[in-house]
Amino acid sequence: MPIKILMPALSPTMETGNLTKWNVKVGDAVKSGTVLAEIETDKATMEVEAIDEGVVAKLVVAEGAADVPVNAVIAILAEEGEDVSTAAAAADGAAPTVAKAEAPKADEKAKPAEAPKAEAPKAEQGERVFASPLARRVAKDKGLDLKSVKGSGPKGRIILRDVEGAEAAPKAAAPQASAPAAAPAPKPAGASDEMTLKLFDPGSYELIPHDGMRKTIARRLTESKQTVPHFYVTVDVELDALLALRKDINDAAPTADGKPAYKVSVNDMVIKAYALALKAVPDAHVSWTDGGMLKHKHADVGVAVSIPGGLITPIVRKANEKSLSTISNEVKDLAKRAKDRKLKPEEYQGGTTSVSNLGMFGVKDFAAVINPPHATILAVGAGEQRAVVKGGQLAVATVMSVTLSTDHRAVDGALGAELLRAFKGFIEKPMSMLV
Repeated sequence: MPIKILMPALSPTMETGNLTKWNVKVGDAVKSGTVLAEIETDKATMEVEAIDEGVVAKLVVAEGAADVPVNAVIAILAEEGEDVSTAAAAADGAAPTVAKAEAPKADEKAKPAEAPKAEAPKAEQGERVFASPLARRVAKDKGLDLKSVKGSGPKGRIILRDVEGAEAAPKAAAPQASAPAAAPAPKPAGASDEMTLKLFDPGSYELIPHDGMRKTIARRLTESKQTVPHFYVTVDVELDALLALRKDINDAAPTADGKPAYKVSVNDMVIKAYALALKAVPDAHVSWTDGGMLKHKHADVGVAVSIPGGLITPIVRKANEKSLSTISNEVKDLAKRAKDRKLKPEEYQGGTTSVSNLGMFGVKDFAAVINPPHATILAVGAGEQRAVVKGGQLAVATVMSVTLSTDHRAVDGALGAELLRAFKGFIEKPMSMLV
């Protein structure tokens, strides 16, 4: 019997993926663990491994295909002893069934009459409307009634594209029920693009479509600014003692094949100091929920990494418990794999806070946007020599400005200041991080 290989869900919110590369071809024998293909999500590229043994009978989805729905059939395997051509033919014969069950979008024209009958009466009786968590959140933000949205996901489930496609529906319905003058309401979203383009001469620009990562960043940051009341606290910290300790640590690093076992950076020490500060001020190590405050037990620090086309935040788990050398090597590995889009979902999803460092670009200070459900993010500027007053005398010190962005619902100004004071203490007395 043919074995179906489905598009996997590589993260809880994934609804589609891009099949970037096939590592097998028709006729190849595969066994459990064989890497079949590479799938690209909005954040990473991951490998799909076979869990069954067999021979590749058909590659249903072509290499390079974009926006393939989760659970759609992407390949067919013939079982041991089964004829490859027979398995492929059997899969072709079952295609209509697969299209209905796995990729309703292709069968959309045949279902409109059925979907409302199945879904609408249930909704009226107060029964559950099936929708993904992401679709529910976006619908809530846009004020959409999910009962009026037709789902195109597996078994009629409402997914993100259904909510986005239904965005104009409530606006169009309102004029029919009330004021006809409001009829043009659905146009502004699309009209804004047209108005923008009219400001420039044709041929004077290149229109580059947004990819999945850029769309996700835009949605997440817009959501953050619309729902999280940001509050900012800035402090200057002196780095001279930290720089001296960093030099001693790196000079003492053992070597293997002529290469040091580690090379600690200032950012590695910032991550450690921030993690320890969060443990020292546990009331600031929280996340807001409507039902109560989540008080975190471990400092899982996300580190903002710039990659082509966007930004990703891999996480250093339990950073407060790790040595500086461990943090250093872990951050380098995560950053490299982030740029290669090889991170696993669990390596960039979650976390309890984040650090964003633009010091290497010469930025003196800035305010970062919180990444929900985090309640804090630390923005780190460049270390530079500045004039300071010590003991009534003018002196020169290496100073770095850091700004803490907080969710004011969870972390008040005084609490944020207390967290920065603890951070400043670890940075200016760095030996305290080692004991």
